[in-house]
Amino acid sequence: MNKNITLYTTTMCPICGMVRDFLTKMNIEYKEINVDFNPIEMIKLITKTRRFSVPQTNINGEWVFGFDPVRIIEVLNAKTEAN
Repeated sequence: MNKNITLYTTTMCPICGMVRDFLTKMNIEYKEINVDFNPIEMIKLITKTRRFSVPQTNINGEWVFGFDPVRIIEVLNAKTEAN
C-alpha cells in the first residue's frame, strides 16, 4: 500500500498525541509537522483547509480533522482499494 500521510500538530495539543499514538500503534508510517516550529507550514495548512485547529491529517490528499480513527482507517482502505 502506497501511503503518503502527514500529521499536522502543535506542541501542547493532547488530541494530536492521540492521533500520533493511534498511527504508531497501528504501525502506520507518517510524517509529522509541528506548526509551532514551522509558521510557513502553518500558513500553508490554513490556506489549504481553511481551519485553524489541529490535529489535521492528510492521507494521499484527503483530510481527516481531529481524532477520528474510524475515518483514518476508511480513508486508508479507500486508497488501498483504488490502487
